[in-house]
Amino acid sequence: MRFPGERLAAFTCSFGGHDVSRYTLTGSKGALRADPAYEYAKGIRLETTVGEKTNARVFEKQDQFAAELMYFSDCVLKEKEPEPDGFEGLADVRIIEAIYESIRTRRTVPVRGVPVRKRPSEGQEIHRPSHGKPEVVHAGPPSRQAA
Repeated sequence: MRFPGERLAAFTCSFGGHDVSRYTLTGSKGALRADPAYEYAKGIRLETTVGEKTNARVFEKQDQFAAELMYFSDCVLKEKEPEPDGFEGLADVRIIEAIYESIRTRRTVPVRGVPVRKRPSEGQEIHRPSHGKPEVVHAGPPSRQAA
């Protein structure tokens, strides 16, 4: 993806690949790495490197799904608009459609913006006790190939 100011982003994502939960952001002055990045059954380790200096921070595991369900349920019961709202989903769909069109046409495809909306604040954080990884029952990998 190309961004204003000669910025470029490259992504590799797969549901059929090896079970990896990390991301790395690399810039001209340093890098940020979260490993694991998307886990809910264990803590997240975040490393930032600027030049030769690396700092690490570990975030305790949390149950973000419980908090999301509680927040959304509260919005329904109190007839409040949830954040993020449908505009976040619209932005995602526009990006995905542009990726497919770019692949099909082999050209850069601009993405129309969506209005900047109010973002959730830290004051909305909900903490719930963490739990272990659930047991998978009679489930195979997401790809058609067996693991």
